[in-house]
Amino acid sequence: MHTEENKVTVNIEDEMRKSYMDYAMSVIVGRALPDVRDGLKPVHRRILYAMHDLGNDFNKPYKKSARVVGDVIGKYHPHGDSAVYDTIVRMAQDFSMRHPLVDGQGNFGSIDGDNAAAMRYTEIRMDKLSHELLTDIEKETVDFGPNYDDSLEEPLVLPCKFPNLLVNGSEGIAVGMSTKIPPHNLGEVIDGLVALIDDPRLSIEELIEKVPGPDFPTAGFINGKEGICEAYSTGRGIIQMRARALVEVDRRSGREAIIVTEIPYQVNKAKLIEKIAELVKNKKIEGISDLRDESDRDGMRIVIELKRDMVPGVILNQLYKMTAMQSSFGIIMLAIVSGQPKILTLREVLDSFIDHRREIVTRRCVFELKKAEARAHILQGLKLALDNLDEVIDIIKSSANPAEAKMRLMERFSFSDIQAQAILDMRLHRLTGLERDKILEELEQVLAQIKRLKEILASEVEILKIIKTELLEVKEKFANPRRTEIIDRTADLTLEDMIVEEDMVVTVTHGGYVKRNAVSLYRAQRRGGKGKSGIKPKEEDFVENLFIASTHSYILIFTTLGKVYWLKVHEIPQGGRASRGKAIVNLLNLAPEEKVTTILPVKEFEEGKYIVTATAKGVIKKTELMAYSNPRAGGIIALTIDEGDSLIEARLTDGKRDLILATRNGKSIRFPEGNVRSMGRPARGVRGMTLEGDDEVIGLQSVTENTALALVTVTENGYGKRTDIAEYRVQSRGGKGIITIKTSERNGKVVAIKMVDEDSDLMFITDRGKLLRTKVNNIRSIGRNTQGVRMMVLEEDELIVSVAKLAEKEEAEVDETAAVEEAAEDQAAPDGAEE
Repeated sequence: MHTEENKVTVNIEDEMRKSYMDYAMSVIVGRALPDVRDGLKPVHRRILYAMHDLGNDFNKPYKKSARVVGDVIGKYHPHGDSAVYDTIVRMAQDFSMRHPLVDGQGNFGSIDGDNAAAMRYTEIRMDKLSHELLTDIEKETVDFGPNYDDSLEEPLVLPCKFPNLLVNGSEGIAVGMSTKIPPHNLGEVIDGLVALIDDPRLSIEELIEKVPGPDFPTAGFINGKEGICEAYSTGRGIIQMRARALVEVDRRSGREAIIVTEIPYQVNKAKLIEKIAELVKNKKIEGISDLRDESDRDGMRIVIELKRDMVPGVILNQLYKMTAMQSSFGIIMLAIVSGQPKILTLREVLDSFIDHRREIVTRRCVFELKKAEARAHILQGLKLALDNLDEVIDIIKSSANPAEAKMRLMERFSFSDIQAQAILDMRLHRLTGLERDKILEELEQVLAQIKRLKEILASEVEILKIIKTELLEVKEKFANPRRTEIIDRTADLTLEDMIVEEDMVVTVTHGGYVKRNAVSLYRAQRRGGKGKSGIKPKEEDFVENLFIASTHSYILIFTTLGKVYWLKVHEIPQGGRASRGKAIVNLLNLAPEEKVTTILPVKEFEEGKYIVTATAKGVIKKTELMAYSNPRAGGIIALTIDEGDSLIEARLTDGKRDLILATRNGKSIRFPEGNVRSMGRPARGVRGMTLEGDDEVIGLQSVTENTALALVTVTENGYGKRTDIAEYRVQSRGGKGIITIKTSERNGKVVAIKMVDEDSDLMFITDRGKLLRTKVNNIRSIGRNTQGVRMMVLEEDELIVSVAKLAEKEEAEVDETAAVEEAAEDQAAPDGAEE
């Protein structure tokens, strides 16, 4: 009842200020901002604790999401069910969380912005990693507080064995402040923590070497490190995210297309595609002919098909500028520290986590020490009782009731109440000799545990060792490779920035199909092995050439007609190991009778470099590399070819080497490169070697100053050898040469020569598409005037057609069957196979 007596007069400004501050602090501390220790907001913490309380474990059956939501809002979180379920959904999305904390079954939405199914349809349980957030919570490691109606208690923070604030990041808008912490790589963050434990004086620069930057679940690129360094040093910074895109030639239309495989974090794929379509419709971006989403369960694939003669790089830069393919992420590392919001540097976040773990480990040790001491107290009483067993039994037998027995035991042996009760509760079978030994053994173990726990509690170093060990265990179990690539520059990205630099095996078939695959796809084998399938050409086709080049290299493609074309390795379509590839006519404008003969990788065009070409008729020519730096789409002349002749190989040199030509009939000649003067592109060249009969040149090699070099000669029937380069004397250009290998019906004609050293790897390829990779040191070193040894086991009528030298090294994997076959082949070799 309102009366004049109970009325209180207040200033409305003061009341508004007080009420608003109460509300603001409630939102800041109790809703919108994460705790620096476990990286969780209250709703996330309550969800995980409710699932833990329910026994909704990763190794237990799923429970309906509605069941968990009901427990959360009924016990701990007095808000709407949609707020709780939306949080659960996000915790289960692998494109939202770097390490999801909830394992969901059912429809939990998509990167296209599709909503999750209703909570009555979906099922959830804790993810395995979530256990690391709750481990030891039952050991009094964290403080508990009353829930909203004082009927239950809930944890105020979780023990958290890994730095969840950085690993999964956090985002929230409070009153007058907001937080936006990006996700990071679990392994890298743990490496940073371990380094900080080992050396607390670590500088921010040294720390950034361990934690180089955010790692988003949707991968993509971070363009530049400046924003990262600023955010880690001050707590605020802006980083630029970009989609990963590459250029392919569409098989159906033959046109170039931009393929987007990764998009920036928190970008809606469907809306991104809608935006691109809108820009095309409004003619703000011209040159796009088709746009489609080919994403499936194997990954994202947005195809942006271009009109003819459009430059993909130009269109790509427009897409970055006008769409969410390039987005900014404003980092604000704000979290609750000791009950107050604070902007933190990377060092402060990691230090706060170490302090939290130090407290957790200390409280856990104290809990275990109390438990161990209580158990030791009981065991000591049992031991004393066993030592005086007859008297104890007599006291118990002569007592009128348990209370009297307990009192008499306590008076006679000075037992405590707990010890006396434990003796009365002891079963008779514990009096056997074996059980008595177990009691004594347990007492010894418990006393050792007490000693160890006291040592830990007395030593800061021991506590830090435990923290470090537990962190490394989490890393071992849950860390995975970085997804987001950080590019160390802020300028506009070129197309090469989208492509990971790696060596590629480029194969070209006789029928004109080309493809590229990573060198690592092929494993090393012993010489004489049967190889494995590297390509499946169509019927009556076979692989004719195989080359190795980096994805960032320029490619000069020389043809039999003496023309040269210009490509990048990443522009060559990538196919499966057994796929045929794509027709090279879709990449080059070749004449009907024109065939590719040499693919020459060039890192960059520079002065002082030359290209030496050789023809089947023994004509050789040297031209400056810069002359090939501006080719046209239809190709340019590399040299003038005589009628009936053809270009067989081209080499990149420095003008100071020796050149070696080899022929099909086993002859070779070595002469100084200086004997060939530099000529213009249209020139014919000069005589490099005089040929006899129907013989023709099959290979051109250049000799460096490395005296350890040797020449490997391979014949079509699978034979070959390695010969020291010193055995090839220098002659005058234009001579008939000397023998490099004896050719016969058994070993066949020469197909290739390669300059190698002891560490080189070679790859052989047959006309049936089989590949064999072997190390050069597996090939016997013998003289020039020999027939060689078996290099590869071939099937009937199968021939080696090409050989490539690899730059990439790999541990040899020796197949026992191949080794047996190799030994058998060597033993079965006819007399005269080697001289």
